[in-house]
Amino acid sequence: MRPDAFAFVMATGIVSIAAVDHGLTYVSGALAVLAVLGLLVLVVVAVVSWFRRPPDWSDPDVTIGLFTFVAACAVLDSRLMANSVAMWALAVPAALVWSVLVVLTARNFVRRAWKELQGRARGAWELCSVGTSGLAIVAVALARDTGWHALLLTGVAIWIAAIAIYGVMTTLILARAFAARLDPGGFEPDAWILMGGLAIATLAGDHIHRAGIDAVRDVTVATWCLATAWIPPLVYFAVRHIGRPGARRFAGVWWAMVFPLGMYSAASHAMAVETGWHGLPAISLVFLWIAFAAWIAVAIAGVLRVSARTRHLPSGHGHR
Repeated sequence: MRPDAFAFVMATGIVSIAAVDHGLTYVSGALAVLAVLGLLVLVVVAVVSWFRRPPDWSDPDVTIGLFTFVAACAVLDSRLMANSVAMWALAVPAALVWSVLVVLTARNFVRRAWKELQGRARGAWELCSVGTSGLAIVAVALARDTGWHALLLTGVAIWIAAIAIYGVMTTLILARAFAARLDPGGFEPDAWILMGGLAIATLAGDHIHRAGIDAVRDVTVATWCLATAWIPPLVYFAVRHIGRPGARRFAGVWWAMVFPLGMYSAASHAMAVETGWHGLPAISLVFLWIAFAAWIAVAIAGVLRVSARTRHLPSGHGHR
């Protein structure tokens, strides 16, 4: 099982949040149920799979990919925060796993030269920032639930760390992109996390602002504007890439494209409430439908992929 498999839960959960923002209660509820079931199933599969064959914890791609678990718990926490028990049940494992992953990822980075890191950097490396912003949202939600001001300040510190991590990862990714002369053949759907990392930072900043810290408002507006600025180049490279052989073959990384689309919808809705800017509700609604259409397309492609693999299994495979 790939460490970033929890991207399915991230994508499904954020589209559920965007749907409830626009009053699509039944769609949101169905997606929330799928996200919860998906998280439970993936945890069981991961435990069984990694008990038999542990992943290489010295590989940065492994530890970074597992930040999808933290982000998945955080997104579901945001969706279910009306239920205090569910909120704590998701917050505790998210915080524990995040703490371990930060240490392991930092160790893996320190042991490698900058040139090597630059050569391996890709969009998925922004998952460190995404998971950290998600944890900031969780900390703010817990602060509201308990009234502990220390938790709110912890959330602010984590949010600042998320933005700093985004800056480091983006520097590495862009350095590699320019070294490759922005070759469209190097584009992967996970490049959309460059936008998604800023969108979730926007949502985290909005939660902090609504908790009573006004100083973060300007930063939140800036992160939303920067997230918006990423969309044209990402669309450009995606269009150039889509015609290449094999580009439309299903891969689990496609979920990493659905998540930023849904997160941009949720962030734009939050900004609409925050600033009152005209047009933002419409933008949020458009991206909701784009994200939902992408979710359906990726889900269908995944089911067809699994069905094709099942049909090609050798006879008697299931009785070994």
